[in-house]
Amino acid sequence: MTTSDTVRVLDSTLADEHLATLRDRDTPPPAFRRAVGCLTTLAIAEALRDLAAEPGTVETPMATAPVRRAARRITVIPILRAGLAMLDPALALMPDRARVGFLGMARDEETLRPRVYLESIPDDLSEDDVVALDVMIATGGSSVAALDEIAKLRPATLRLVGLIAAPEGIARVADAHPDVRLTVAAVDERLNDRGFIVPGLGDAGDRLYAPARLPG
Repeated sequence: MTTSDTVRVLDSTLADEHLATLRDRDTPPPAFRRAVGCLTTLAIAEALRDLAAEPGTVETPMATAPVRRAARRITVIPILRAGLAMLDPALALMPDRARVGFLGMARDEETLRPRVYLESIPDDLSEDDVVALDVMIATGGSSVAALDEIAKLRPATLRLVGLIAAPEGIARVADAHPDVRLTVAAVDERLNDRGFIVPGLGDAGDRLYAPARLPG
């Protein structure tokens, strides 16, 4: 695990195995979706390992056992469309009282600027630990725009979980939201002139939900 004050990067052979599947241009959409799910599970577990907890007890078949539970409700907000693939594996780790919101962000391919086309977020986040999900953090524009919208509702804590990030995107998120902790599986080299991460994995949305159309 590589860490800084606000960025955590997974460092394990298991994470690398799933990253290799995602990067391979010949990986078909079903296998791509499965790898996204597996890597999301690893990233979410790391991102939430220091959630505030409260003590309690439960009755086992043998005796009373001390337990710890999440102190606050968790709200998960995928950034559509690619972030939707991270939702089910994220929810599988959450307590039953977890909630879901949605933010639809589209990138203008000419300006590389994001626009919101869908917003459905619970409006009472002040007592919630909120986790935003975004597969690719490239320019950081969509992530920052999404975090801007969520931050208006003043959540108790706000985290961003992604799979692959570019240094430019990390810097932009850190500059706009220095208190948001970012957890990703990998930090790649750079962005190209179209705003795609290099080496990256191509367009995550296309590879998740449609036959890949890759050059060459």
